[in-house]
Amino acid sequence: MRPNCLLLLCLMLMALSCNTDKPADQASIQKDTADCWTGASANQIPVDSSGDLIRYGRNLIEKTAYYLGPKGTVAHMSNGMNCQNCHLDAGTKPWGNNYGAVASTYPKFRDRSGSVESIEKRVNDCIERSLNGHALDTNSKEMRSVVAYIKWLGSDVKKGTKPKGSGIVELKHLSRAADPVKGQLVYTNTCEKCHGKNGEGQINTDKLTYLYPPVWGNNSYNTGAGLFRLSRFAGYVKNNMPNPTNYHNPQLTDEQAWDVAAFVNSQPRPTKDLSKDWPNIKKKPFDHPFGPYADNRSETEHKYGPWKSN
Repeated sequence: MRPNCLLLLCLMLMALSCNTDKPADQASIQKDTADCWTGASANQIPVDSSGDLIRYGRNLIEKTAYYLGPKGTVAHMSNGMNCQNCHLDAGTKPWGNNYGAVASTYPKFRDRSGSVESIEKRVNDCIERSLNGHALDTNSKEMRSVVAYIKWLGSDVKKGTKPKGSGIVELKHLSRAADPVKGQLVYTNTCEKCHGKNGEGQINTDKLTYLYPPVWGNNSYNTGAGLFRLSRFAGYVKNNMPNPTNYHNPQLTDEQAWDVAAFVNSQPRPTKDLSKDWPNIKKKPFDHPFGPYADNRSETEHKYGPWKSN
């Protein structure tokens, strides 16, 4: 073969070897995730009287237990967890159960209560469910500060829209039921070092707040919390756990996320009276773990699946 022909053949082979699906897929992933909403940082809060209220609101999100926990400096009204334990990076992290769509979509009708809810109502729902505590006075400085912070975070989001990356990602459903036994293995290998063998979490040296929150037991979220639904928990851990995982580089497979959700949410925790939730039972989510239901499926099937594909 002539030298120039050999060179041409090598160049052609190199071009073919570079034309694989992987780089294209990676570019597609980067393009797909680059526009996710990310909340503003603390150093962007205005330095004025309005900023003082916003800054206190962020502090309450980050260090809720310091102010409102069992030994809180303002009140004793929650289980010792911080809002930030569920709403990561003070509610700013993409797919970290953030506040990106709160200001833009509230007030809004929610099927769970069967009523139009304000941001204040939504905040108190979290306190009563995820923090297993008592509602804040809606006129208190603490409530006004939290609402001011949430509204400030969402000030760049068009009213009525939900930006990409807000809240929690929705994972594809399994073709089988989520498995607590498999999930225990995931928990032991991945989660136990931070959240403890018995789900007790790790308390900070100040003895007031958690470095890593409890995921079951008396000091964890109760049965009315959003994360008690497997789809919410699975989507949450997929893009955030083990910390500091993010959506660019998840550490767990979808199956592992579903299974560890099944394990954690099979463990004991505080209960809540849910008799007034979902007044229209036809509107209950597919994985709501408590009846009655509009279909004939059992509570076990609703909680663990399998569910219809999404």
